[in-house]
Amino acid sequence: MSGHPSEPSKQVSRSGRNLHQAQETVYRFLLDIVKTWPPEEVLLEFKHLFLYHVETTSAGAIHAVYEIVFSNNEEEFRNTLKRSCYILVNNWDASRNFKPIQELIKVFEDSSLDRQTISPTLKRLRVWIDTFRRGKDYEELKLFASRYDESPEAPWSNRYTSYLLVPQYINSANPIEQREAARALSMQLKDKFKFRLAMYIAKSQSATSPERLPENPTVLGDNVLQLIKTIVAKRGQFSYANLANIFINQTHQLSYKEFKRELKRYLIVSIDGNELTETLQARFTEKLDPLYLDYDHETLNEALILRTCNRIIEHLTTENRQDPSPLFVLLVSQGSPLTLVIVLLKLILICRNARTHLEAQIAELIRYYKNFPEDECRWVVNFLEIFNVTFAIYAENVQYNLIKMDKTQEPLHIPKALQNLDAYRVFSQLKREVMPKLSDEVELTETFE
Repeated sequence: MSGHPSEPSKQVSRSGRNLHQAQETVYRFLLDIVKTWPPEEVLLEFKHLFLYHVETTSAGAIHAVYEIVFSNNEEEFRNTLKRSCYILVNNWDASRNFKPIQELIKVFEDSSLDRQTISPTLKRLRVWIDTFRRGKDYEELKLFASRYDESPEAPWSNRYTSYLLVPQYINSANPIEQREAARALSMQLKDKFKFRLAMYIAKSQSATSPERLPENPTVLGDNVLQLIKTIVAKRGQFSYANLANIFINQTHQLSYKEFKRELKRYLIVSIDGNELTETLQARFTEKLDPLYLDYDHETLNEALILRTCNRIIEHLTTENRQDPSPLFVLLVSQGSPLTLVIVLLKLILICRNARTHLEAQIAELIRYYKNFPEDECRWVVNFLEIFNVTFAIYAENVQYNLIKMDKTQEPLHIPKALQNLDAYRVFSQLKREVMPKLSDEVELTETFE
């Protein structure tokens, strides 16, 4: 009698242990074959394991999948399937073998998944596969194929896949293979955009015919050149980077309450338009004054700066990670997207650790608007394009400079130079940069000491 109560816990423990062993068997099998087999054979084995549930070259792997299905734990099956996909994606991406990634995603469109079967195991397997392909996990997986679809019929949100991938790699609940794959692709897409933008800017100022002009990587048309000149023209003591450095040096020993007061001034300095300045001043006062009151009299520290910048970023983008914030809608719909982008840039220049959170917020905005036709949310797309260009200039490893071509013109000054930017050409220079580790980039917390 005394031994009976402990038996269920032993059974659960043994069952959990068996399930974990079964998952590891599947992962090891896929890791082995993806490194040595042709991709088409790997894809066939994947189908045999998860779609058809028929014999493969590994009796251990097919038995392991049976064990996972037999455990009747759909969540663990989904986790197994997801990690298995990203083991393949990660390895193919690392070897720059991109076509099999597209083919893997198409696997889940196999018509055999909709056929009736009398096998209870296969029936359960297909129901779970169907649930997977209708869920968020499959939507995230499809982002790895969207990079190849640049056709006019492609969803407009495909242009911003580098941001949509960010929530995947900052989510510690995702398998490490998924996080690494998402981060690697996000970085690749950003680098591709930076390179294409630099090439377009260089050629657009010297091309003798439209046929020799490379494709504009933005949808801003010819306005992108004027936008870049406007942004880059903020030089010397008026540059955003210099203003950020001054702010950091002047506030590092202040109390938190004093920091919030100075932050409001910093964020609205050099913003054009009295009405807009007053609006932002009022909104930031409303947000910042009551923020973390318990720390008002403490000396400023990095954790407080990070948390505060993250809260302002949310105030400017989405506060509930579902709907756009009222301030975002106000600024972007009323024709002030550049103002919003510059305020966000100022926040990142004083707290670079907030960059990942900002990009995750941008991803939420894209998700919100992605089902709208592009024509119906043109103002949002315009904001995203300006954001892309601005951060490529200021927050990445390409340095842009304005060079005056007409020596008879007056030297470049701010703000008067903004009235005569046609006299200047933009030049870009790539700065070498070491890619940070995944842990450095995403393992950022807001915990107070």
